[in-house]
Amino acid sequence: MAEIDFNCDLGEGCGEDAAILPSISSASIACGMHAGDPSTMEATIALCLAHGVAIGAHPGYPDREHFGRRDLDLRSAELRATLVYQLGALQALVRAAGGRLQHVKPHGALYNRAAVDRTTADVVVDAVHAVDPSLRLYALAGSRLAEAGREAGLAVVEEAFVERRYEADGTLAARSRDDAVIDDVEEAAEQALSILRQGQVRARTGELVEVRAQTLCLHGDRPDAARFAARLRTALESAGHRVKAPAART
Repeated sequence: MAEIDFNCDLGEGCGEDAAILPSISSASIACGMHAGDPSTMEATIALCLAHGVAIGAHPGYPDREHFGRRDLDLRSAELRATLVYQLGALQALVRAAGGRLQHVKPHGALYNRAAVDRTTADVVVDAVHAVDPSLRLYALAGSRLAEAGREAGLAVVEEAFVERRYEADGTLAARSRDDAVIDDVEEAAEQALSILRQGQVRARTGELVEVRAQTLCLHGDRPDAARFAARLRTALESAGHRVKAPAART
């Protein structure tokens, strides 16, 4: 049975985290800059441990007003400092709860910028490596961030999205577009299975785009995330896939 990680961004204060967790294998927890705070981080960690869900950090730009989805032109040193701060804070809370931080996945505009801009990607990679080089790096499949992480010796897990549409170049369609998000759960399930079976996704403009991924992402801030998560878990398992997070590195 082929294994696939099914991850979701949690701890952002706007979703149904407790209802989502039974359906996923890993979670990326907001670290307080784009969303969340120490209390929500601690509560989300406890939920993950209770459900046996692998815990990751979801650091973003320091921009709560725009939920981390506005691109910020930070100096490299400033970006590195805020990333180390966020990763260190979550890692400390995870350890205090008796768990282990297993991966890092940038959020929102930072994720998208690191996917195409090597300078930003290198800063993200440097921050992860400085905090804990055993952490896995979740990055958009085929992106500059994945490339930078591998070159630095990090364990890279390439990621695809089940309810976001793609551009022909393999990047995600901008959220400013009306068709950027897939709101039909059956269409999202079809996209997930296409990625796993054919290694392809159909771009919003019709082209087939190669996408090779080891983890599938669902956004936890959508209002119907729990329903999406349950249906997608069923679709993955019915197609013969075992939903499981990557093993912790030693």
